[in-house]
Amino acid sequence: YKLHTGPKDHDPARMREKTLTMATLNPQVKAVEYAVRGPIVIKAGDIERGLQQGVKQPFTEVIKANIGDAHAMGQQPITFVRQVVALCCFPELLDSPTFPDDAKQRAQRILQDCGGRSLGSYSASQGVECVRKDIADYITHRDQGVPSDWNNIYLTTGASDGIMSILKLLVSGQGRSRTGVMIPIPQYPLYSAAISELEAVRINYYLDEANCWALDIEELQRAYLTAKEHCQPKVLCIINPGNPTGQVQSKKCIEEVLHFAYEENLFVMYHDLKISNYCQFHSFKKVLYEMGPEYFNNVELASFHSTSKGYTGECGFRGGYMEVLNMDTQVMAQLVKLLSVRLCPPVSGQAAMDVIVNPPREHEPSYAQFTKEKSSVLDALAHKASLTEQILNSVPGIKCNPVQGAMYAFPQIFIPPPAIQEAQSLSMAPDMLYCLKLLEETGICVVPGSGFGQKEGTYHFRMTILPSPEKLKVLLEKLKEFHLRFLEEYSQPEPQITSQGQHREMSKQPD
Repeated sequence: YKLHTGPKDHDPARMREKTLTMATLNPQVKAVEYAVRGPIVIKAGDIERGLQQGVKQPFTEVIKANIGDAHAMGQQPITFVRQVVALCCFPELLDSPTFPDDAKQRAQRILQDCGGRSLGSYSASQGVECVRKDIADYITHRDQGVPSDWNNIYLTTGASDGIMSILKLLVSGQGRSRTGVMIPIPQYPLYSAAISELEAVRINYYLDEANCWALDIEELQRAYLTAKEHCQPKVLCIINPGNPTGQVQSKKCIEEVLHFAYEENLFVMYHDLKISNYCQFHSFKKVLYEMGPEYFNNVELASFHSTSKGYTGECGFRGGYMEVLNMDTQVMAQLVKLLSVRLCPPVSGQAAMDVIVNPPREHEPSYAQFTKEKSSVLDALAHKASLTEQILNSVPGIKCNPVQGAMYAFPQIFIPPPAIQEAQSLSMAPDMLYCLKLLEETGICVVPGSGFGQKEGTYHFRMTILPSPEKLKVLLEKLKEFHLRFLEEYSQPEPQITSQGQHREMSKQPD
């Protein structure tokens, strides 16, 4: 190797060719799409910055209803969660009379299991031991005595980290033996993004919108049998309550799904998004136990939960856990090895997760305030779910199923043929055009249904119900006015939604 110098060899104006370009970029990265933070959200950010710089718009603020970020929408933190995490982060506060004894006791217990009694130390890759034990106790109590072994509990960086780790274990093979992953449509884009990144085969099964987004076992069988012709289906993903659809699966449905997974030897990945008590909710693990030992001792089930979803809404802590049942012991060792590569999840998030599964008890000093704050959040969510359904269903050309147990609504919208044609001419999904116009005219940011998947010929958007009741009502009224203007602009007769998807036209214009 010889280093050339001198005026003839060096041209400061010449640009060296880049090693990493779009042509050389990993194609799996290019295949990843994540609608929740996609083009609409980027556009919303641009508009918001413009407003701050004095750019005139027909609205005064951008209302971001695109993502389930409770605190960003104004929800107040649960005091007890923040007290314990604050004590863990700054142990000198343990001497302060401002903090209640039950918060101090929990913080001291967590710190005792941390290296150097500091939240700033790494934990074991599986998580802080006492936190894992508290989660196992919580699950046992939740499932009314169904045992949970803390050795099967793994702390994660939100639920996403656990989901990705389990999928990495499962994806293998080439050609027709390549792993197929069954996901619900509509689905949370994390799943399609992970499948693209890992080069697995995506197998769509469609939820039944006409039946409140129920999971139909015949549709599961259809998707499975069709996929077997070109891949090896190995994984069945369930989101309950649904995201983006907000429905809660019945116990009978869960039994059918678990029986199907048992018969077809599928690994079940169950994403638990329960946040409310305004609809009867069944734990997959408890239902599996009640189906008998033949099922409970054999079906491979990984359940995921996080601090982000739930009455606490602590998204920024990135806390989460997974419970893994019936995994081969040698594979379990491989999972621990895989988790050790990322060292450990944020220990502050682990502390927050501990408080959520180990809240104040009835005899403790923080119980009254904690119960009041939790009830306030859940009551507000129930009210906002009802308000959202009621107002959206009053709009001609919009149909919204009940929001049963999550923080999202996923209404179907009528888009007139001229608007569909305009979207096609712009190489854009029709509901993307709708959401873009909604943002530009009202400042409301929602996510087009095409980013989550939907039956052909149907159009939707996903919105959160997290804004304050006052702001949510303003949002819904502005949305109603926009939709009526949209129908008028594209000169379509009043629509009526049918169970077949895109709406049946009626003879008169909407009022």
